[in-house]
Amino acid sequence: MLEIRDLSVSYGQHRALESAALHVSPGEIVVILGANGAGKSTLLKALCGISEGRVTGSALLDGEEILGARPDRIVEAGLSLVPEGRGIFGDLTVQENLTLGAYPTRARDDETGNLDRVLSLFPKLAERRRQTVRTMSGGEQQMVAIGRAMMSNPQVLALDEPSLGLSPLLCKDLFQSLLAVKAAGVGVLLVEQNAKQSLRIADRGYLLENGEIVNEDKADALARDPAVQRAYLGAGGGQAAPHQPEAAPRPAATPRRPSGPSASEIAAAALDRVGTASRPPAARPPARPAAEAAGPPDTPDTKPAPEGPASRLPDVNDLVARASAQSSRRPGAPARPAPPAARRDEPPRRVAPTGTEPDTGDRLQAVLDEIEAAARRAETYRSRDRRR
Repeated sequence: MLEIRDLSVSYGQHRALESAALHVSPGEIVVILGANGAGKSTLLKALCGISEGRVTGSALLDGEEILGARPDRIVEAGLSLVPEGRGIFGDLTVQENLTLGAYPTRARDDETGNLDRVLSLFPKLAERRRQTVRTMSGGEQQMVAIGRAMMSNPQVLALDEPSLGLSPLLCKDLFQSLLAVKAAGVGVLLVEQNAKQSLRIADRGYLLENGEIVNEDKADALARDPAVQRAYLGAGGGQAAPHQPEAAPRPAATPRRPSGPSASEIAAAALDRVGTASRPPAARPPARPAAEAAGPPDTPDTKPAPEGPASRLPDVNDLVARASAQSSRRPGAPARPAPPAARRDEPPRRVAPTGTEPDTGDRLQAVLDEIEAAARRAETYRSRDRRR
């Protein structure tokens, strides 16, 4: 059995692990859960003698102190590590990688038996014993890494993020293989971020936060813990959220009618003004009787129209007609001839000031002149862009 007591690791002034304590029994899977930077990999490296920090505390494997020993002595004692990233020899074959795992003295006497056990755990490796490892898939390479560690005949197998980079289907196969390792009587210490899958196969688990173990329980109890569900299982703490009544649908927003005439109405009025300038003024319609013009008397049900911005603005067509009628009613006013068509290169004409305020028709004509000048300038700019 592996028993860890008061294990601490420091990197200079930084305390990466603080007084960790856990144990792993033969034929038991123990998972360590925690976020990135919580100290999970630091714990495994300190156990296996490859930590670069200052390590204190105690780690007993079958009553033998292994903390602080050389890595090869720790493997001889019965603790093997599958590091993060696999650490396999990619240019060697599957058979050669597995044979290298049998180097410890404790494994040499039964190398053939260990190899048969590994190939029975991973049948794919038996089919590809002659294949170069770097040409295999990520899941198959992970099988080679676990098989190489198993070749050392360990009592406890430590794995650091074995499912990293694997597809969900390969992850499922990997965890099934760990169940087979457990069935062989080997203790498994698993560091894994896939909390859902690891808790399904584990017997017990520890929660590591900010370098400290904050909780220990059976795997099924941890899976039901609301804090574990929120932090690692993507659930809402196991409690259903209170029912919220559906909000009433908001009424569709009524499009606001722009105040004043639109651009199309202004353009239509301008074109109409150009046409009326070249035609004789229309005859004034006869005036209606006063009673008829006044309309029917107000009734109690009749309500005056509200005075708003739209009601105070006259219609553009009415404005043009009134301007034409006023110019035709002026005594002695000669008919104004239609202005000659302006050439494209001719600058816009401007009305000379007369000392009196121009009527509405003159103002509209000035606006038309400005519009025509702007159109000519825009056409000139477009012609220059095409030539460029």
